[in-house]
Amino acid sequence: MCNIQLPKGVFHAKRKNGESYYRVSVTYKSKHISLGSFDELSDAGSAYTEGRNVIDNPSISINDYDDSYSLSFEKFVSLINFRDNGMYFKNPIYILPKYFEYYYNRETVYKFDVDDLFFYSHHKIMKRNGHIFVADYGMQTNILSRYGIHSHSVAGRDYIFVNGDSTDFRYKNIKIINKYKGVCKSLDNGRDIFTAKIHIIGDFIIGRYYSEAEAATAYNKAVTILKEKGLNISYEENYVEELSPIQYAATYNAVKISQKILNYTL
Repeated sequence: MCNIQLPKGVFHAKRKNGESYYRVSVTYKSKHISLGSFDELSDAGSAYTEGRNVIDNPSISINDYDDSYSLSFEKFVSLINFRDNGMYFKNPIYILPKYFEYYYNRETVYKFDVDDLFFYSHHKIMKRNGHIFVADYGMQTNILSRYGIHSHSVAGRDYIFVNGDSTDFRYKNIKIINKYKGVCKSLDNGRDIFTAKIHIIGDFIIGRYYSEAEAATAYNKAVTILKEKGLNISYEENYVEELSPIQYAATYNAVKISQKILNYTL
């Protein structure tokens, strides 16, 4: 191995089991950037050439990535952003004048406000079963929670993307309609009505209220009543943020609950 001339930017290494592999890196603007590890010397050499080409040619854009490249798409995006904006991120982020793009892959690009740049430069976006999340302090955190949207919320019912683009997570593009579990807003003769429902075997209507906070409190009260009746279902209760502890207690005591809930039997 020592007699083989390695391409520029390529370094020979060995795994614990003795197998050889090749580490690749490039230096740009005094920053040493890892381009990845490769089993084949030819792939390692290609990755360095491709990375260097991206850095040295401002005309190359993210759309120019080719599946035949040895360089990963994520690293391709990171290099272009560093070249154009002078900031290097390990995550595939590209900064634009008023927001930034996060390239989950070549087909899916999420948009975020610049206020979220630090967070997403340190948290990798993942997706499973339609849920978009990051690993935060060892936990899977749905990115919608950053907007006050709960895990039970349904797009189109509890929140909407104002411009219709479900990849646009800029704050002005997300409108929360129903922020509390079990509460849905509707319009009755020009007035907002908040219906509280709870799922047992099918949905049971707890009541209809003129206040969202009252409806959320009614949901919590229904949960307590059902638990006291021996219903063994794990319900997530609402934290009613707009009520002080004293106001919440008064609302809880006064709010009326459907007789169907009060008379429920197992």
